Amino acid sequence: MRVSMNAHLVFDRSVSFKEKALQIFEFQKEHNSVYGKFCKALGVSKVKEVHEIPLLPIQAFKDSELRISNIQHPTSTLFFESSGTTGMNRSRHYIADPELYKTSILKGMQQFYDLDDFVVLAYTPGYNSNPHSSLVWMLNVLIEQDKTGLSRFLELGKSLGSEILDDISSKGKRVMLFGAAFGLLDLIDLRKVELPKNSVIMETGGMKTHRREMSKAQLHHTLAEGFNLPKGNVHSEYGMTELLSQAYSFGSEWFHPVPWMKISIRNPENPMVEMPYREEGLIGVIDLANLHSCSFILTGDKGIQNEKGQFQVLGRWNPQNLRGCNFLIDQD
Repeated sequence: MRVSMNAHLVFDRSVSFKEKALQIFEFQKEHNSVYGKFCKALGVSKVKEVHEIPLLPIQAFKDSELRISNIQHPTSTLFFESSGTTGMNRSRHYIADPELYKTSILKGMQQFYDLDDFVVLAYTPGYNSNPHSSLVWMLNVLIEQDKTGLSRFLELGKSLGSEILDDISSKGKRVMLFGAAFGLLDLIDLRKVELPKNSVIMETGGMKTHRREMSKAQLHHTLAEGFNLPKGNVHSEYGMTELLSQAYSFGSEWFHPVPWMKISIRNPENPMVEMPYREEGLIGVIDLANLHSCSFILTGDKGIQNEKGQFQVLGRWNPQNLRGCNFLIDQD
């Protein structure tokens, strides 16, 4: 039997987050065999509150195919894959409905930015070589929606020229320079660039494997100084291959999730238990835009949360503390 669920539910503000999350939980428990088996192993069949919904360890995106079975339109062959070296076991996220992801990108950013004000310049070394990069797909969506035609990917290994900035200023637009942390630092090393004072730097993380470890505060100070901007103009995005929604921070270390995304901090010893506010634990994400994969994810990141629902990312949790998901896969 073909199954379907209306993707408009994800963004419908007339329906509460709780009601949407409970509906999607039932849908995915029933029609995503991996998640259904996970819930069964935990002895969870019915939930009444959002915090009772089990969060699937993110390792499952490496160990299995997380899809809704027998899905009725929409369907596609698109998938995203995490970056890594050849032979590495990578996360893979199958995208049944590309339009849902596109809507999540645009509606998500429009929660915090007037996209009509910006020209997006993307500098993404390391990602361009990944044909299944969700970040590159996202940036293409942002570039294509710019009516000026000035948004673009910057050529790798070349400094940001003043003529591009002059063209943007002449159109009365602001610059949003998007890229992973290590790429933006490389751009500064190529040539010190003074961006217009109303520009925004959007860094997407990505430090550890490319340069020495640097705190978020140090990174933002270096980027602000290198592009001659106030520190408050250096923003961050929290996203990953396994999510179709993002959270953003604006000159601070606190991330703000979009309305169809909910963060919780979980006890590493018992992820069904939420940690008190401002106490460290594993970051759990409910991303309702993951309608056709799994919306309920326990990440490998450690963090804290405040009373407003904002959160900080404090680095990666020790992988030895995270159990694999092999027990979820049928052993025929």
